[in-house]
Amino acid sequence: MYKNFKKLLRENGVSSYRVSKETGISQATLSDWKRGRSIPKLDKLQKIADYFKVPIDKLINSNNL
Repeated sequence: MYKNFKKLLRENGVSSYRVSKETGISQATLSDWKRGRSIPKLDKLQKIADYFKVPIDKLINSNNL
């Protein structure tokens, strides 16, 4: 999932900090996802999908890399 998130960051020219501030998802949570310490909950995935205006499966589907 984090690879897809990182790809969306690059494609949209935004930082994870900005996404954090605009979605209310903490930097610590994003860091935990990156390091594999936790798995994103559906509500947070939906917030990110809404932010980037993409379907949620674009975040969770490994074929979208």
